[in-house]
Amino acid sequence: MQFKDYYQIFALPRSATQDEIKRTYRKLARKYHPDVSKEPDAEARFKELGEAYEVLKDPEKRAAYDQMGSQWKAGQDFKSPPGWDAGFEFSGRGREPGFGTGDGADYSDFFEALFGQQTRRAHAQRAAMHAKGQDHHAKILIDLEDAYHGAQRSIALRIPGLDTQGHVVTAERQLDVSIPKGIRAGQHLRLTGQGEPGLGNGPAGDLYLEIAFKPHAHFRVDAQDVYLDLPLAPWEAALGATLAVPTPAGSVQLTIPPGTAAGRKLRLKGKGIPAKPPGDLYVVPLIVLPPADSVAAQDAWRTLAKAFTFNPRAHLKG
Repeated sequence: MQFKDYYQIFALPRSATQDEIKRTYRKLARKYHPDVSKEPDAEARFKELGEAYEVLKDPEKRAAYDQMGSQWKAGQDFKSPPGWDAGFEFSGRGREPGFGTGDGADYSDFFEALFGQQTRRAHAQRAAMHAKGQDHHAKILIDLEDAYHGAQRSIALRIPGLDTQGHVVTAERQLDVSIPKGIRAGQHLRLTGQGEPGLGNGPAGDLYLEIAFKPHAHFRVDAQDVYLDLPLAPWEAALGATLAVPTPAGSVQLTIPPGTAAGRKLRLKGKGIPAKPPGDLYVVPLIVLPPADSVAAQDAWRTLAKAFTFNPRAHLKG
């Protein structure tokens, strides 16, 4: 997937105001509208313009795109970084009328990877207008250990908006959040009344916080299961051992069976995220070789080689 430079599509600098973006879009949309344009690539250009405008006209999407997009150039291979939009608060405001591509627009893979879920959620909200304030949404990153123990955390959310010159700026608000024990990535915390104020006497909307885990130095997470790569010396794998193994809840004793092969999964039942039912923790052995960085170490390896008639490539013969 290639990175799309939405500013380049409009031939505008990243410092362009919202009015400049709007005027340029309307001018180009008239030029490339498939019903009137004689340009050979009119339909593709019109679709590209609509997608770029969907992002740049919205201060919320634009602020998140600017933060992530400053690291990429048009045409470069792109993969959205984990948690790239964490900490931004999105309201899901409606799309303004005009030359837009429509709610059923066929967006590029790049757009869908970044904004597809937010856009579909906004469309669903616009289909159910009522006096209650709009719900807001944000993604937050928490430590894996918080899911094991529960925690009280103070989080900062950035709310994009416009200054008096029409440039995108962000305001910050602090919230105290209770992280419940057993929460998993992808689940949402609902903060009642923390969304947009209601219309008239209508109640305020809610704020939904989508949970994601910060990258961990040792553990990987899959739903409620947790994985740990455990380095073993060759003799520990061959002869077996009892080792102290870290988990997010503290150290436990693990028996390594004799003849353990690299990549074999050793299951610690119920030691994953403490959901209902709890997940498991899988220890994945990695065989680590001592370095042959001295004469004595090299002699030891030669002695070991002479002690075995072992060919790890025997299955490749013939």
